[in-house]
Amino acid sequence: MNHIEDTIAAISTPPGEGGIGIVRISGSSAVSIADKIFISSKNRRLSELKSHSLTHGFVWDRGANKRIDEALATVMRAPNTYTREDVVEINCHGGMQAVKAVMFLLLKEGARIAEPGEFTKRAFLNGRIDLSQAEAVIDIIRAKSDRAETLALSQLEGRLSSKISALREQLAELCAHIEAHIDFPEDEPETMDKAGILATVDSVKNELKKLSESYEEGRLFREGVSVAIVGKPNVGKSSLLNAILEKDRAIVTEIPGTTRDVIEDSLNIKGLPVRIMDTAGIRDSHDLAEIEGVRRSLKAIDRADIVIAVLDASKSMDGADQELLEKVQDKKTVYLFNKTDITGADFDEPSGLSPVVKASAKTGKGIELLKEEIYSACLANSGSKGVASEDLLITNLRHKQAIDKAIHALEETKTGLETNLHLEFVAVSSRESLDSLGEIIGAVTSDDILNRVFSQFCIGK
Repeated sequence: MNHIEDTIAAISTPPGEGGIGIVRISGSSAVSIADKIFISSKNRRLSELKSHSLTHGFVWDRGANKRIDEALATVMRAPNTYTREDVVEINCHGGMQAVKAVMFLLLKEGARIAEPGEFTKRAFLNGRIDLSQAEAVIDIIRAKSDRAETLALSQLEGRLSSKISALREQLAELCAHIEAHIDFPEDEPETMDKAGILATVDSVKNELKKLSESYEEGRLFREGVSVAIVGKPNVGKSSLLNAILEKDRAIVTEIPGTTRDVIEDSLNIKGLPVRIMDTAGIRDSHDLAEIEGVRRSLKAIDRADIVIAVLDASKSMDGADQELLEKVQDKKTVYLFNKTDITGADFDEPSGLSPVVKASAKTGKGIELLKEEIYSACLANSGSKGVASEDLLITNLRHKQAIDKAIHALEETKTGLETNLHLEFVAVSSRESLDSLGEIIGAVTSDDILNRVFSQFCIGK
């Protein structure tokens, strides 16, 4: 069983070739263990260095009396470190062999391999950050856009923590007020400031509802959205993909049915990570490869957050177009009439389609408008009109679930007070709302919650 008293070590840089590789050590024996494998070029021991100083030297295998690598070692002493423990980072040459050799020596001298996210877990357990801030670390690492990184950084800086802590403070006073009347039964319930308690309940509940409602938009920026380009063969789907990406990603020919599989790529629309898919043309076919391509296209429609239904503006709509419209009618869809650059292109736009974009993948006309419509459709999907960057968004499902539990508990508290339910039952629901919010920042937690949070991390962070 692993303990926080152990000194842990891990490779903190990704595997593969690179300029440098970093091996991180944390714990009470971090400096003494590093001292056993690192020799300063100035013949100074790491234990003699001031905190947050960097020195040049060499990594040695004492048993084999062999130099392993030239390196830089940074000594950082508790409590002013990432983990609030003594930390040493050895910067050696990048590549697989050097960092593995350094890691092997550290383990040989008494360190153990860190679990995924254990450095950040120790920062939480040692009180440097709360649980929501710890989760923000992995969100920064995985951020797919500048907006996603901004949201994660805001959470790391403690904006969510401050909001939740302030609401918990109000709930703590509310709980104390209710429980005081339970402890002193000679005070009749009528003497309580019931109106004041109900006002607090409503105020906190409204704030929590705003946070809960922000989740869908926050989730989009954190996780991204998938967009499927669909239509019958030869309407310009692949050309449209290339125009959106501004690069030749898909093969374009005049032959219908060129695309046989789903082609995916990524882009960023106003900070929103988008995974866009070009699909095979949907039509009846006897070609086995094309049949499989159509099947995958229909599957892409099902799993996409947004669908771009492409129609040929240079031709009248036919049965295949009508069939396509039927297939996407239950999806959030942007309808795009392509090939408007063709001379004499004249089409009757079906009624009831919205939003509609008239474009030319060949000339680029309408592509920026299409991106705007994709962005708007995503926010419409989240039930939001979009929020300013300074507003607080919930991006984590665990946080939303805890907030929703707190809202439900507050509704029970309000009902109990309004129906004169025994105060002990009211106290239970009010305490549940307090504890639910505590789960977000780690004030109330369990091993199960911690394991779920930190199992998402890479080793070395």
